[in-house]
Amino acid sequence: MNEKLTKPLAEILRPKKVDDIIGQIELLGEGQSLKVAIEGNNLPSMILWGPPGVGKTSVANVISNCVDSEFLSISAVLSGVKEIREAIEKAQFMKEHQQRNTILFVDEVHRFNKSQQDAFLPHIESGLITFIGATTENPSFEVNSALLSRCQVYILKTLSGQELQSILDKALELYPERSINETARALVVSYADGDARKLINLAEMLLASDAKDNKAGIDENDVKRIVADKTRRFDKGGDQFYDQISALHKSVRGSNPDASLYWLFKMLDGGADPLYLARRIIRIAIEDIGLADPRAQTIALEAYQIYERLGFPEAELALSNAVIYLSMAPKSNSAYHAYNTVKAYIANQGHFNVPVHLKNAPTKLMDDLGFGKNYRYAHNEEHAYAAGEKYFPDEVEPVEFYKPTDRGLEKKISEKKLFLKQLDQQHKKNKSE
Repeated sequence: MNEKLTKPLAEILRPKKVDDIIGQIELLGEGQSLKVAIEGNNLPSMILWGPPGVGKTSVANVISNCVDSEFLSISAVLSGVKEIREAIEKAQFMKEHQQRNTILFVDEVHRFNKSQQDAFLPHIESGLITFIGATTENPSFEVNSALLSRCQVYILKTLSGQELQSILDKALELYPERSINETARALVVSYADGDARKLINLAEMLLASDAKDNKAGIDENDVKRIVADKTRRFDKGGDQFYDQISALHKSVRGSNPDASLYWLFKMLDGGADPLYLARRIIRIAIEDIGLADPRAQTIALEAYQIYERLGFPEAELALSNAVIYLSMAPKSNSAYHAYNTVKAYIANQGHFNVPVHLKNAPTKLMDDLGFGKNYRYAHNEEHAYAAGEKYFPDEVEPVEFYKPTDRGLEKKISEKKLFLKQLDQQHKKNKSE
């Protein structure tokens, strides 16, 4: 074995220049913004945002190799105010005594609190440092707006299967005496799940195990043995979580049962809480189907109850059934829109009393005051509808909050509303004659 392989594989494969980086072509391809900034030695302060293992630290290391500046690195996980102060003092020394600019790389910048993030602001504004922050979390929520406004945000994407294959090829070039069959390669890429760091660590374990067993080739059984306790990437508290929930919700809303099932089981496979998913499925039924098919809410709720009472595997099948049903159900957000509209309407209104004819009169005094006088009991009216009756406060003109669609059950609801409206108009006409 080559002597250099005594180093960790990740260190050996770490890119040294921009063209060594695999992936992120939208940022680092020929003529793209970040590549031009690096090669032109004209870097803005920036935030590198992306899931684990997509190359944020690699980009920072390439910058340290290619840009003519002092490069300092701290981790928000391990550092505090003391380390920030030391980094700034070193940057000031380099500026004053060696006329060198400083690039300060802060890994996991979202782990710093507001005051710690604020500590960088005056030094970014003065030009003392070029700030590079790396984060797996949405900077809109996890990075102070003041710091965010001074930085260019670059979004790094999950690596594709082809890009992971390229990284695996580079690893295997270091072990020319060994091979890996196509099925095993596909499993390695699948288990890595877009994460280059995970792929490299897995490849290193496989190659070390292969060497120990004096085997020339790696097959799918070797991969399965190494990854006996596999876990997919599923960040239960971060952007991966919310992105996948969003994908599930939008796939159901878009009436695509196959994509809906994909995202449901992607999350279940990754360790998502099935009860949380069940609650979200209920929310989808309420928000995106509503009264177009009220059975959707019942089926979604039953899936939740099945999980509580029976557990797996029945629960998985129940969630699956609910997602398929919701995907194919008629869609309407009319009730959800009515809910939001009336809440906003009430919030902007003053207080109005209940009209006297709608009040109950359980006592003689209330009856003497006219409470409930002239109220028309709907069941005693034709069609069980008191045409022309007013139910809003006297000072408020009637508002149509709920506007049903012509899909599913709401088509019949819409027809009923139209019929009742016609009765109101006829009542008004008769009253005026």
